Amino acid sequence: MASAALRILKFATKAGLAGGAVYVAYDQGLLGSGTQGEEVLKKTTAAIPPAIQEWANYFGWQIPSAPKLDFSICESWNWGVQKSVSALSSAPSKTCEYTAEGWKYIKELVK
Repeated sequence: MASAALRILKFATKAGLAGGAVYVAYDQGLLGSGTQGEEVLKKTTAAIPPAIQEWANYFGWQIPSAPKLDFSICESWNWGVQKSVSALSSAPSKTCEYTAEGWKYIKELVK
């Protein structure tokens, strides 16, 4: 009986954490358009380093400053999508090409 209750408690905890993460992501605008996500990222990158520095000072740690990332997520996303679609569109012809090369190689080995 106790093991069943423990399993239910573990599942409820995991489901609660996952649901909470999805809710926070939706509430902050991460699940919106690309421009909304980029705005949230800029807001987050502006807020996190001071918080980390505050905790580092509290514990007496020396943490190097975070590098400045100044690029557009939308452009990076579009580049990734373009490369993926390009690879998928050339896959049938490349498959035929590589298959023909393989058959030639096998025929030469059999001779």
